Amino acid sequence: MIGFTVNLLYLTNMDVNNCILLYGASGHGKVISSAAESTAIKVVGIFDDNIKDNFLNSYKILGNYNPNHLKDLPMIISIGNNSIRKNISQSVYHNFGKIFHSTSCIDRLVDINIGTVVLHQAIIQRNCIIGSHCIINTNSIIDHECILEDYIHISPGATLCGNVRVGEGTHIGAGATIIPNINIGKWCVIGAGTVVTKDVPDYSLVVGVPGKVVKNIYNE
Repeated sequence: MIGFTVNLLYLTNMDVNNCILLYGASGHGKVISSAAESTAIKVVGIFDDNIKDNFLNSYKILGNYNPNHLKDLPMIISIGNNSIRKNISQSVYHNFGKIFHSTSCIDRLVDINIGTVVLHQAIIQRNCIIGSHCIINTNSIIDHECILEDYIHISPGATLCGNVRVGEGTHIGAGATIIPNINIGKWCVIGAGTVVTKDVPDYSLVVGVPGKVVKNIYNE
């Protein structure tokens, strides 16, 4: 594929321990590449099965995923949709890295798993556990002792107070607030600006202040 030889030659003059690949060349890929830049991590290319452009900003778009291209480099799946991110994570062969923006604030006693990104000015407090392939987005706050399972997206400006647990694949909307000691099930959607004051069952769409379950989204 065009561009592979150029990238390989370029890497001979770089520290490969400070390089990463992305999968997904849309807006979320732009934000993740910005986070990588903030810590001097070099994005050496972006796989995307649909976009036909040659570059995303200054980064080479490599086309369809190739498991043999720079196979020793880590990858981040730079796609905001949780279910798509899960499907891709189960079908690629690269190992996964992590990216934490330089302005994020992460306590030293936090466990963050592979594929997760922590973006601009996000805060994660002590004794939190963050699963794999999560997105902790801009200006979001995760207070002490929260547990987030895999493939979660915490949108910009959302706040999780202490001892909140969030199940796999759930999307917490922009500016939402989850009060302390709440359990949110898997594959839920918490609407933007919602204030969650009660536990939320799996596959729920929750909106409002206070938040109410308005729909079961199991088949959506």
